[in-house]
Amino acid sequence: MRQVLSGLIDLAVQPDSGETLNRQLYNGLRGAILNGALAPGRRLPSSRELARQLKLSRNTVSGVIDQLAMEGYLHVAQGRRPMVAAAKPALVRGKPAASGASRAIHLSHWAKRLQKAHWPAIDEGAPRPFQPGLGDIREFPHELWARCLRRAARMAPLRGTQSVNSPSLQAALVKYLVEHRGVRAKAHQAIIVPSAQAAIELTARVVLNANDLAWLESPGYSGARAALEAAGARVVGVPLDGSGIAIDERSDRPRLIFVTPSHQYPTGRLMSVGRRHELVAFAERSGAIIVEDDYDSEFHYDGRPVAALQGLDESGGVFYVGTFSKSTFADIRLGYVVVPDGYVDVFAQAQRHSGQLAALPVQDALAEFIDEGHFAAHIRKMTRLYGERRDRLVHALNAAAGDLLSVLPPSGGMQLLAYLPRQVDDLEVTSRLKQAGVTVRSLSHHFTGRIVDRGLFLGFAAWNDDEIDAGANLIADVLCGKLAR
Repeated sequence: MRQVLSGLIDLAVQPDSGETLNRQLYNGLRGAILNGALAPGRRLPSSRELARQLKLSRNTVSGVIDQLAMEGYLHVAQGRRPMVAAAKPALVRGKPAASGASRAIHLSHWAKRLQKAHWPAIDEGAPRPFQPGLGDIREFPHELWARCLRRAARMAPLRGTQSVNSPSLQAALVKYLVEHRGVRAKAHQAIIVPSAQAAIELTARVVLNANDLAWLESPGYSGARAALEAAGARVVGVPLDGSGIAIDERSDRPRLIFVTPSHQYPTGRLMSVGRRHELVAFAERSGAIIVEDDYDSEFHYDGRPVAALQGLDESGGVFYVGTFSKSTFADIRLGYVVVPDGYVDVFAQAQRHSGQLAALPVQDALAEFIDEGHFAAHIRKMTRLYGERRDRLVHALNAAAGDLLSVLPPSGGMQLLAYLPRQVDDLEVTSRLKQAGVTVRSLSHHFTGRIVDRGLFLGFAAWNDDEIDAGANLIADVLCGKLAR
Protein backbone atom coordinates (compact mmCIF):
# COMPACT_ATOMS: atom_id res chain seq x y z
CA MET A 1 0.00 0.00 0.00
CA ARG A 2 1.18 3.58 -0.56
CA GLN A 3 0.98 6.06 2.31
CA VAL A 4 2.03 9.67 2.78
CA LEU A 5 4.55 10.42 5.55
CA SER A 6 3.44 13.76 6.96
CA GLY A 7 2.98 15.03 3.41
CA LEU A 8 6.71 14.74 2.73
CA ILE A 9 7.42 11.43 1.07
CA ASP A 10 5.64 8.37 -0.22
CA LEU A 11 6.48 5.00 1.28
CA ALA A 12 5.56 1.90 -0.68
CA VAL A 13 5.10 -1.12 1.58
CA GLN A 14 3.91 -4.15 -0.34
CA PRO A 15 3.14 -7.27 1.73
CA ASP A 16 3.44 -9.55 -1.32
CA SER A 17 6.62 -8.06 -2.79
CA GLY A 18 8.85 -10.93 -1.67
CA GLU A 19 10.86 -8.59 0.58
CA THR A 20 10.20 -8.37 4.31
CA LEU A 21 8.19 -5.42 5.62
CA ASN A 22 11.12 -4.43 7.83
CA ARG A 23 13.45 -4.26 4.84
CA GLN A 24 10.95 -2.29 2.72
CA LEU A 25 10.42 0.31 5.44
CA TYR A 26 14.16 0.52 6.17
CA ASN A 27 15.02 1.04 2.49
CA GLY A 28 12.28 3.63 2.06
CA LEU A 29 13.30 5.77 5.03
CA ARG A 30 17.03 5.43 4.43
CA GLY A 31 16.60 6.32 0.74
CA ALA A 32 14.56 9.40 1.61
CA ILE A 33 17.30 10.57 3.99
CA LEU A 34 20.09 9.94 1.48
CA ASN A 35 18.37 11.73 -1.41
CA GLY A 36 17.43 14.72 0.73
CA ALA A 37 13.66 14.23 0.78
CA LEU A 38 13.98 14.02 4.57
CA ALA A 39 16.36 16.83 5.41
CA PRO A 40 18.58 16.96 8.51
CA GLY A 41 16.60 18.15 11.52
CA ARG A 42 13.25 16.95 10.14
CA ARG A 43 11.24 15.03 12.71
CA LEU A 44 9.34 11.89 11.77
CA PRO A 45 5.96 10.84 13.12
CA SER A 46 6.06 8.82 16.32
CA SER A 47 6.46 5.09 15.94
CA ARG A 48 2.81 4.66 16.95
CA GLU A 49 1.57 7.14 14.30
CA LEU A 50 3.86 5.77 11.61
CA ALA A 51 2.66 2.24 12.36
CA ARG A 52 -0.94 3.44 12.08
CA GLN A 53 -0.32 5.16 8.74
CA LEU A 54 1.40 2.15 7.21
CA LYS A 55 -0.80 -0.46 8.90
CA LEU A 56 2.26 -2.19 10.32
CA SER A 57 2.93 -3.44 13.81
CA ARG A 58 4.54 -0.94 16.14
CA ASN A 59 7.34 -3.45 16.85
CA THR A 60 8.22 -3.52 13.13
CA VAL A 61 8.37 0.28 12.94
CA SER A 62 10.29 0.61 16.22
CA GLY A 63 12.83 -1.94 15.08
CA VAL A 64 13.50 -0.05 11.83
CA ILE A 65 13.81 3.28 13.64
CA ASP A 66 16.26 1.75 16.14
CA GLN A 67 18.34 0.32 13.29
CA LEU A 68 18.50 3.67 11.48
CA ALA A 69 19.43 5.37 14.74
CA MET A 70 22.21 2.85 15.36
CA GLU A 71 23.59 3.53 11.86
CA GLY A 72 23.55 7.28 12.47
CA TYR A 73 20.67 8.28 10.19
CA LEU A 74 18.28 9.25 13.02
CA HIS A 75 18.49 10.74 16.50
CA VAL A 76 16.09 9.25 19.03
CA ALA A 77 15.38 10.46 22.56
CA GLN A 78 12.91 9.41 25.21
CA GLY A 79 9.55 11.16 24.76
CA ARG A 80 10.51 12.87 21.50
CA ARG A 81 9.82 11.97 17.86
CA PRO A 82 12.76 10.63 15.82
CA MET A 83 14.76 13.33 14.05
CA VAL A 84 16.88 13.03 10.90
CA ALA A 85 20.52 13.37 11.89
CA ALA A 86 22.82 16.03 10.49
CA ALA A 87 24.80 14.43 7.70
CA LYS A 88 27.64 15.41 5.40
CA PRO A 89 26.34 16.97 2.17
CA ALA A 90 28.04 14.27 0.10
CA LEU A 91 26.18 11.58 2.05
CA VAL A 92 22.81 13.33 1.86
CA ARG A 93 23.10 13.75 -1.90
CA GLY A 94 23.87 10.06 -2.24
CA LYS A 95 27.09 10.55 -4.21
CA PRO A 96 30.76 10.81 -3.25
CA ALA A 97 32.24 14.21 -2.54
CA ALA A 98 34.74 13.73 -5.38
CA SER A 99 34.18 11.96 -8.65
CA GLY A 100 35.97 8.63 -8.89
CA ALA A 101 36.83 9.35 -12.52
CA SER A 102 39.08 12.28 -11.53
CA ARG A 103 41.08 10.43 -8.90
CA ALA A 104 44.44 9.07 -10.08
CA ILE A 105 45.15 5.40 -9.50
CA HIS A 106 48.27 4.94 -7.37
CA LEU A 107 49.81 1.49 -7.50
CA SER A 108 52.64 0.14 -5.41
CA HIS A 109 55.86 -1.06 -7.04
CA TRP A 110 54.69 -4.59 -6.19
CA ALA A 111 51.43 -4.13 -8.12
CA LYS A 112 53.24 -2.61 -11.09
CA ARG A 113 55.66 -5.52 -11.23
CA LEU A 114 52.69 -7.87 -11.07
CA GLN A 115 50.99 -6.13 -13.98
CA LYS A 116 54.09 -6.50 -16.13
CA ALA A 117 54.21 -10.24 -15.46
CA HIS A 118 51.18 -11.00 -17.69
CA TRP A 119 50.38 -13.91 -15.41
CA PRO A 120 48.18 -15.81 -14.74
CA ALA A 121 46.38 -16.48 -17.99
CA ILE A 122 42.65 -15.95 -17.44
CA ASP A 123 40.46 -18.64 -18.97
CA GLU A 124 36.81 -17.71 -18.73
CA GLY A 125 33.95 -20.15 -19.11
CA ALA A 126 34.16 -23.92 -19.11
CA PRO A 127 37.61 -25.49 -19.62
CA ARG A 128 38.42 -26.39 -23.21
CA PRO A 129 40.99 -28.68 -24.78
CA PHE A 130 43.96 -28.35 -24.37
CA GLN A 131 44.18 -26.09 -21.34
CA PRO A 132 47.33 -27.08 -19.42
CA GLY A 133 47.42 -27.94 -15.74
CA LEU A 134 44.02 -29.61 -15.45
CA GLY A 135 43.23 -33.13 -14.36
CA ASP A 136 40.00 -34.88 -15.32
CA ILE A 137 37.53 -33.95 -12.59
CA ARG A 138 35.06 -36.44 -14.09
CA GLU A 139 37.29 -39.31 -12.96
CA PHE A 140 37.75 -38.17 -9.36
CA PRO A 141 36.01 -40.27 -6.65
CA HIS A 142 33.73 -37.48 -5.48
CA GLU A 143 31.58 -39.65 -3.23
CA LEU A 144 34.59 -40.92 -1.29
CA TRP A 145 35.84 -37.36 -0.99
CA ALA A 146 32.43 -36.16 0.21
CA ARG A 147 32.46 -38.76 2.98
CA CYS A 148 35.85 -37.55 4.15
CA LEU A 149 34.62 -33.95 4.11
CA ARG A 150 31.51 -34.79 6.11
CA ARG A 151 33.50 -36.62 8.77
CA ALA A 152 36.02 -33.78 8.99
CA ALA A 153 33.21 -31.24 9.39
CA ARG A 154 31.61 -33.28 12.18
CA MET A 155 34.93 -33.62 13.98
CA ALA A 156 35.89 -29.94 13.66
CA PRO A 157 34.49 -28.95 17.10
CA LEU A 158 36.64 -31.66 18.71
CA ARG A 159 39.91 -30.53 17.11
CA GLY A 160 42.48 -30.18 19.85
CA THR A 161 44.80 -27.70 18.16
CA GLN A 162 44.76 -24.11 16.97
CA SER A 163 47.47 -24.75 14.38
CA VAL A 164 46.77 -23.42 10.89
CA ASN A 165 48.43 -26.54 9.49
CA SER A 166 46.55 -29.76 10.17
CA PRO A 167 48.91 -32.14 12.01
CA SER A 168 47.11 -35.11 10.47
CA LEU A 169 47.65 -33.78 6.94
CA GLN A 170 51.25 -32.85 7.67
CA ALA A 171 51.91 -36.41 8.85
CA ALA A 172 50.06 -38.06 5.95
CA LEU A 173 51.67 -35.80 3.36
CA VAL A 174 55.24 -36.22 4.57
CA LYS A 175 54.79 -39.99 4.90
CA TYR A 176 53.65 -40.08 1.26
CA LEU A 177 56.50 -37.85 0.07
CA VAL A 178 59.12 -39.87 1.92
CA GLU A 179 57.84 -43.15 0.48
CA HIS A 180 57.07 -42.04 -3.07
CA ARG A 181 59.32 -39.05 -3.78
CA GLY A 182 62.38 -39.68 -1.63
CA VAL A 183 61.88 -36.47 0.33
CA ARG A 184 63.73 -36.23 3.65
CA ALA A 185 61.62 -34.36 6.17
CA LYS A 186 59.49 -34.57 9.31
CA ALA A 187 55.83 -33.71 9.51
CA HIS A 188 56.24 -30.27 11.11
CA GLN A 189 58.28 -29.08 8.10
CA ALA A 190 55.23 -29.21 5.80
CA ILE A 191 53.51 -25.81 5.48
CA ILE A 192 50.00 -26.17 4.01
CA VAL A 193 48.86 -23.27 1.80
CA PRO A 194 46.06 -22.73 -0.75
CA SER A 195 48.21 -23.51 -3.82
CA ALA A 196 51.71 -24.16 -5.12
CA GLN A 197 51.74 -20.54 -6.31
CA ALA A 198 51.06 -19.43 -2.74
CA ALA A 199 53.96 -21.61 -1.58
CA ILE A 200 56.32 -20.00 -4.12
CA GLU A 201 55.13 -16.50 -3.22
CA LEU A 202 55.52 -17.17 0.51
CA THR A 203 59.02 -18.57 0.04
CA ALA A 204 60.06 -15.59 -2.07
CA ARG A 205 58.85 -13.16 0.58
CA VAL A 206 60.71 -14.99 3.35
CA VAL A 207 64.09 -15.46 1.68
CA LEU A 208 64.46 -12.61 -0.85
CA ASN A 209 65.31 -8.96 -0.45
CA ALA A 210 64.81 -6.30 -3.11
CA ASN A 211 67.32 -6.64 -5.97
CA ASP A 212 68.41 -10.14 -4.95
CA LEU A 213 69.32 -12.23 -7.98
CA ALA A 214 67.09 -15.20 -8.81
CA TRP A 215 67.68 -17.82 -11.50
CA LEU A 216 64.76 -19.24 -13.42
CA GLU A 217 64.83 -21.93 -16.08
CA SER A 218 64.22 -20.45 -19.53
CA PRO A 219 61.79 -21.47 -20.80
CA GLY A 220 60.26 -21.83 -17.37
CA TYR A 221 57.24 -21.37 -15.17
CA SER A 222 55.77 -17.88 -15.62
CA GLY A 223 54.05 -18.05 -12.23
CA ALA A 224 57.41 -18.35 -10.51
CA ARG A 225 58.76 -15.40 -12.47
CA ALA A 226 55.75 -13.33 -11.40
CA ALA A 227 56.18 -14.26 -7.73
CA LEU A 228 59.93 -13.62 -7.71
CA GLU A 229 59.66 -10.29 -9.50
CA ALA A 230 56.80 -9.22 -7.24
CA ALA A 231 59.11 -9.89 -4.29
CA GLY A 232 61.60 -7.46 -5.83
CA ALA A 233 64.09 -9.98 -7.20
CA ARG A 234 66.11 -9.51 -10.38
CA VAL A 235 65.09 -12.59 -12.35
CA VAL A 236 67.53 -13.97 -14.89
CA GLY A 237 66.55 -16.72 -17.30
CA VAL A 238 69.05 -19.58 -17.45
CA PRO A 239 68.96 -21.71 -20.61
CA LEU A 240 68.48 -25.47 -20.64
CA ASP A 241 70.65 -28.17 -22.09
CA GLY A 242 70.03 -31.89 -22.41
CA SER A 243 70.53 -32.42 -18.66
CA GLY A 244 68.50 -29.50 -17.33
CA ILE A 245 69.32 -25.98 -16.20
CA ALA A 246 72.77 -25.10 -17.57
CA ILE A 247 74.79 -23.70 -14.68
CA ASP A 248 78.31 -24.25 -16.04
CA GLU A 249 80.47 -21.23 -16.78
CA ARG A 250 78.14 -18.77 -15.07
CA SER A 251 79.87 -16.06 -13.07
CA ASP A 252 76.78 -14.55 -11.40
CA ARG A 253 75.76 -15.78 -7.97
CA PRO A 254 72.03 -16.02 -7.26
CA ARG A 255 70.26 -15.89 -3.93
CA LEU A 256 67.53 -18.26 -5.24
CA ILE A 257 67.34 -20.89 -7.98
CA PHE A 258 63.91 -22.07 -9.13
CA VAL A 259 63.76 -25.44 -10.92
CA THR A 260 61.25 -28.08 -12.00
CA PRO A 261 63.54 -31.12 -12.22
CA SER A 262 61.01 -33.96 -12.44
CA HIS A 263 59.08 -32.64 -15.45
CA GLN A 264 60.67 -29.39 -16.56
CA TYR A 265 58.01 -26.75 -17.15
CA PRO A 266 57.16 -26.46 -20.01
CA THR A 267 59.49 -28.78 -21.98
CA GLY A 268 58.79 -31.92 -19.90
CA ARG A 269 62.49 -32.78 -19.73
CA LEU A 270 63.88 -34.76 -16.81
CA MET A 271 66.88 -33.24 -15.04
CA SER A 272 69.63 -35.84 -14.97
CA VAL A 273 70.90 -37.22 -11.68
CA GLY A 274 74.33 -35.80 -12.39
CA ARG A 275 72.95 -32.31 -12.95
CA ARG A 276 70.95 -32.58 -9.73
CA HIS A 277 74.11 -33.29 -7.75
CA GLU A 278 75.90 -30.44 -9.52
CA LEU A 279 73.08 -28.03 -8.73
CA VAL A 280 72.87 -28.97 -5.06
CA ALA A 281 76.65 -28.67 -4.70
CA PHE A 282 76.68 -25.31 -6.48
CA ALA A 283 73.91 -23.95 -4.24
CA GLU A 284 75.77 -25.07 -1.11
CA ARG A 285 79.03 -23.44 -2.25
CA SER A 286 77.39 -20.18 -3.30
CA GLY A 287 74.91 -19.89 -0.42
CA ALA A 288 71.90 -20.00 -2.75
CA ILE A 289 68.66 -21.68 -1.90
CA ILE A 290 66.82 -23.95 -4.33
CA VAL A 291 63.06 -23.95 -4.79
CA GLU A 292 62.07 -27.30 -6.28
CA ASP A 293 58.59 -27.28 -7.81
CA ASP A 294 57.43 -30.90 -8.11
CA TYR A 295 54.04 -29.82 -9.44
CA ASP A 296 52.80 -33.01 -11.18
CA SER A 297 55.42 -35.61 -10.31
CA GLU A 298 52.77 -38.17 -9.25
CA PHE A 299 52.24 -39.05 -12.91
CA HIS A 300 55.13 -40.89 -14.54
CA TYR A 301 54.68 -43.15 -17.56
CA ASP A 302 58.07 -44.38 -18.78
CA GLY A 303 60.36 -46.22 -16.38
CA ARG A 304 60.72 -45.42 -12.70
CA PRO A 305 60.42 -41.81 -11.53
CA VAL A 306 63.58 -40.13 -10.27
CA ALA A 307 63.47 -39.15 -6.60
CA ALA A 308 63.09 -35.52 -5.60
CA LEU A 309 66.13 -33.28 -5.70
CA GLN A 310 65.35 -32.31 -2.10
CA GLY A 311 66.41 -35.77 -0.96
CA LEU A 312 69.98 -35.09 -2.12
CA ASP A 313 70.36 -31.95 -0.01
CA GLU A 314 72.51 -32.25 3.12
CA SER A 315 72.73 -28.58 4.06
CA GLY A 316 69.09 -27.52 4.41
CA GLY A 317 68.97 -25.38 1.30
CA VAL A 318 66.08 -26.86 -0.72
CA PHE A 319 62.44 -25.81 -0.43
CA TYR A 320 60.17 -28.47 -1.90
CA VAL A 321 56.90 -27.20 -3.40
CA GLY A 322 53.90 -29.26 -4.47
CA THR A 323 50.15 -29.14 -4.98
CA PHE A 324 47.10 -31.38 -4.76
CA SER A 325 45.20 -29.47 -7.46
CA LYS A 326 46.88 -31.51 -10.19
CA SER A 327 46.58 -34.94 -8.56
CA THR A 328 42.98 -34.53 -7.32
CA PHE A 329 40.98 -31.63 -8.76
CA ALA A 330 41.68 -27.92 -9.20
CA ASP A 331 39.10 -26.59 -6.73
CA ILE A 332 40.58 -28.43 -3.75
CA ARG A 333 42.87 -25.39 -3.32
CA LEU A 334 45.62 -27.10 -1.33
CA GLY A 335 49.35 -26.81 -1.90
CA TYR A 336 52.39 -27.06 0.32
CA VAL A 337 56.03 -26.27 0.80
CA VAL A 338 58.38 -28.52 2.78
CA VAL A 339 60.91 -26.15 4.33
CA PRO A 340 64.28 -26.82 5.96
CA ASP A 341 63.93 -27.29 9.69
CA GLY A 342 65.50 -23.96 10.57
CA TYR A 343 62.83 -22.09 8.60
CA VAL A 344 59.74 -23.70 10.15
CA ASP A 345 59.00 -21.05 12.76
CA VAL A 346 59.44 -18.04 10.50
CA PHE A 347 57.36 -19.68 7.76
CA ALA A 348 54.56 -20.36 10.24
CA GLN A 349 54.65 -16.71 11.29
CA ALA A 350 54.79 -15.46 7.69
CA GLN A 351 51.95 -17.79 6.77
CA ARG A 352 49.66 -16.28 9.40
CA HIS A 353 50.78 -12.74 8.65
CA SER A 354 50.10 -13.04 4.92
CA GLY A 355 46.86 -15.01 5.30
CA GLN A 356 48.10 -17.95 3.22
CA LEU A 357 45.81 -20.32 5.08
CA ALA A 358 43.85 -23.36 3.95
CA ALA A 359 40.58 -24.48 5.54
CA LEU A 360 41.33 -26.95 8.33
CA PRO A 361 38.33 -29.23 7.67
CA VAL A 362 39.51 -29.63 4.07
CA GLN A 363 43.01 -30.39 5.31
CA ASP A 364 41.68 -33.01 7.73
CA ALA A 365 39.51 -34.54 5.00
CA LEU A 366 42.52 -34.85 2.70
CA ALA A 367 44.53 -36.47 5.49
CA GLU A 368 41.85 -39.16 5.81
CA PHE A 369 41.68 -39.49 2.01
CA ILE A 370 45.41 -40.22 1.97
CA ASP A 371 45.47 -42.45 5.07
CA GLU A 372 42.62 -44.62 3.81
CA GLY A 373 44.49 -45.31 0.56
CA HIS A 374 42.07 -43.43 -1.68
CA PHE A 375 44.71 -40.96 -2.86
CA ALA A 376 47.20 -43.65 -3.88
CA ALA A 377 44.47 -45.64 -5.64
CA HIS A 378 43.39 -42.54 -7.55
CA ILE A 379 46.97 -41.81 -8.60
CA ARG A 380 47.42 -45.37 -9.90
CA LYS A 381 44.19 -45.16 -11.90
CA MET A 382 44.92 -41.73 -13.34
CA THR A 383 48.53 -42.60 -14.19
CA ARG A 384 47.26 -45.35 -16.48
CA LEU A 385 44.56 -43.12 -17.96
CA TYR A 386 46.77 -40.07 -18.45
CA GLY A 387 49.49 -42.18 -20.04
CA GLU A 388 46.97 -43.41 -22.60
CA ARG A 389 45.81 -39.84 -23.23
CA ARG A 390 49.37 -38.64 -23.70
CA ASP A 391 49.87 -41.31 -26.35
CA ARG A 392 46.50 -40.47 -27.92
CA LEU A 393 47.36 -36.79 -28.25
CA VAL A 394 50.82 -37.49 -29.66
CA HIS A 395 49.29 -39.84 -32.24
CA ALA A 396 46.46 -37.42 -33.10
CA LEU A 397 48.83 -34.47 -33.57
CA ASN A 398 51.23 -36.47 -35.68
CA ALA A 399 48.39 -37.79 -37.82
CA ALA A 400 46.70 -34.41 -38.28
CA ALA A 401 49.65 -32.01 -38.36
CA GLY A 402 52.84 -34.05 -38.21
CA ASP A 403 54.43 -32.00 -40.98
CA LEU A 404 53.73 -28.75 -39.13
CA LEU A 405 54.53 -29.73 -35.52
CA SER A 406 57.34 -31.57 -33.77
CA VAL A 407 55.89 -33.37 -30.75
CA LEU A 408 58.12 -34.74 -28.00
CA PRO A 409 56.22 -37.10 -25.64
CA PRO A 410 57.12 -36.32 -22.01
CA SER A 411 57.98 -39.18 -19.66
CA GLY A 412 55.43 -37.90 -17.18
CA GLY A 413 53.21 -34.99 -16.22
CA MET A 414 49.94 -33.70 -17.62
CA GLN A 415 50.97 -31.65 -20.64
CA LEU A 416 53.30 -31.76 -23.61
CA LEU A 417 55.10 -29.37 -25.93
CA ALA A 418 54.62 -29.27 -29.69
CA TYR A 419 57.35 -27.26 -31.41
CA LEU A 420 56.57 -24.97 -34.33
CA PRO A 421 59.00 -23.73 -36.98
CA ARG A 422 60.85 -20.76 -35.50
CA GLN A 423 59.51 -18.36 -38.09
CA VAL A 424 55.91 -19.08 -37.00
CA ASP A 425 54.41 -16.66 -34.48
CA ASP A 426 53.10 -18.92 -31.72
CA LEU A 427 51.23 -15.99 -30.11
CA GLU A 428 49.22 -15.52 -33.29
CA VAL A 429 48.57 -19.26 -33.56
CA THR A 430 47.43 -19.35 -29.94
CA SER A 431 45.01 -16.48 -30.59
CA ARG A 432 43.57 -18.15 -33.68
CA LEU A 433 43.17 -21.44 -31.83
CA LYS A 434 41.27 -19.66 -29.06
CA GLN A 435 38.83 -18.29 -31.64
CA ALA A 436 38.43 -21.83 -32.99
CA GLY A 437 37.60 -23.24 -29.55
CA VAL A 438 40.98 -24.63 -28.44
CA THR A 439 42.98 -23.33 -25.46
CA VAL A 440 46.76 -23.69 -25.55
CA ARG A 441 49.72 -21.69 -24.26
CA SER A 442 52.50 -20.27 -26.40
CA LEU A 443 56.03 -21.45 -25.69
CA SER A 444 57.47 -17.99 -26.30
CA HIS A 445 55.66 -16.57 -23.26
CA HIS A 446 57.65 -18.94 -21.04
CA PHE A 447 61.05 -17.51 -21.91
CA THR A 448 62.81 -15.04 -19.65
CA GLY A 449 65.05 -13.05 -21.96
CA ARG A 450 65.84 -14.26 -25.45
CA ILE A 451 63.24 -16.43 -27.18
CA VAL A 452 64.94 -19.34 -28.92
CA ASP A 453 61.99 -21.59 -29.80
CA ARG A 454 58.33 -21.39 -30.75
CA GLY A 455 55.66 -23.90 -29.92
CA LEU A 456 52.36 -24.82 -28.32
CA PHE A 457 51.98 -26.05 -24.75
CA LEU A 458 49.03 -28.46 -24.50
CA GLY A 459 47.40 -30.24 -21.59
CA PHE A 460 46.16 -33.76 -22.27
CA ALA A 461 45.08 -35.12 -18.88
CA ALA A 462 41.56 -33.65 -18.70
CA TRP A 463 40.31 -34.70 -22.13
CA ASN A 464 38.85 -37.97 -23.40
CA ASP A 465 39.67 -39.58 -26.74
CA ASP A 466 36.93 -37.83 -28.71
CA GLU A 467 37.89 -34.43 -27.28
CA ILE A 468 41.57 -35.05 -28.04
CA ASP A 469 40.89 -36.11 -31.64
CA ALA A 470 38.58 -33.15 -32.31
CA GLY A 471 41.03 -30.69 -30.76
CA ALA A 472 43.96 -32.06 -32.76
CA ASN A 473 41.97 -31.67 -35.98
CA LEU A 474 41.17 -28.06 -35.11
CA ILE A 475 44.86 -27.39 -34.50
CA ALA A 476 45.67 -28.87 -37.90
CA ASP A 477 42.96 -26.75 -39.53
CA VAL A 478 44.29 -23.55 -37.99
CA LEU A 479 47.90 -24.34 -38.86
CA CYS A 480 46.90 -25.17 -42.43
CA GLY A 481 44.97 -21.92 -42.70
CA LYS A 482 41.64 -23.65 -43.30
CA LEU A 483 39.90 -21.54 -40.67
CA ALA A 484 39.30 -17.85 -41.27
CA ARG A 485 41.89 -15.62 -39.76
